[in-house]
Amino acid sequence: MSQSLTRTRYTISEVEARTGLTQHTLRWYERIGLMPHVDRSHSGQRRFSDEDLHWLAFVGKLRATGMSVADMVRYAELVREGEHTVDERRELLERTRRDVRARLSELTDALAVLDYKIDLYTAKEIAGKAQS
Repeated sequence: MSQSLTRTRYTISEVEARTGLTQHTLRWYERIGLMPHVDRSHSGQRRFSDEDLHWLAFVGKLRATGMSVADMVRYAELVREGEHTVDERRELLERTRRDVRARLSELTDALAVLDYKIDLYTAKEIAGKAQS
């Protein structure tokens, strides 16, 4: 028995339930080239593999970084093109990592301001109760 026949396959509804992505989003990902070729059943229904689910999890991480859809699609194209694109893929991910680190720094600064204000208001509230 071939490996492809023994691998688990998921319907689009099952992938929606497992990933939280809507069927519309999954179809859109496929249409724009963000998803590699998704297998079809004999009746034409999409059949996603475990590999597809891993890819979708990775795409979710890329989305969480704030990477643009265009860059995600470019990354997917590079993966499909093969090993000779490793340097370009790494550069794309390194640029995204720099952007994430800059945003983390901004958020850390913003968090410090929020902490300061909250502490200030808490101190005022405690002082007000002490005077009562």
